[in-house]
Amino acid sequence: MATLGKEYKDREVIVRQGEAGNCMYVVQEGEVEAIAEVDGREMRLRKLGPNDFFGEMALFGAENRSATVRALGTARVLTIDKKSFLGGVQEDPSLAFRMVKVMSQRIRDLTDRLAEHHLKG
Repeated sequence: MATLGKEYKDREVIVRQGEAGNCMYVVQEGEVEAIAEVDGREMRLRKLGPNDFFGEMALFGAENRSATVRALGTARVLTIDKKSFLGGVQEDPSLAFRMVKVMSQRIRDLTDRLAEHHLKG
């Protein structure tokens, strides 16, 4: 049986903040962490596990990656290009709704964290 996705070793970078992106990723096995570099320091944004996705903003615009994502331990990650994503949405329109829901939760989380940081500073 063929295995999809690519295996990454502990702390191996999958995408790097600032790079151009043209695909998204789905964690199949293991865990990854998204980190942002701010003023030369790393800030963990979130930890992601099986069935979580990242890099989706690259499907909607020609933006550079907003965070670095690296493996925590061994992780298997599937790459999904724009054509495959749009085909998946055509087959199952609820896929787009689920993605928007997760993106909305992430924005809310980051907004809360920024507000908390602002209150401390």
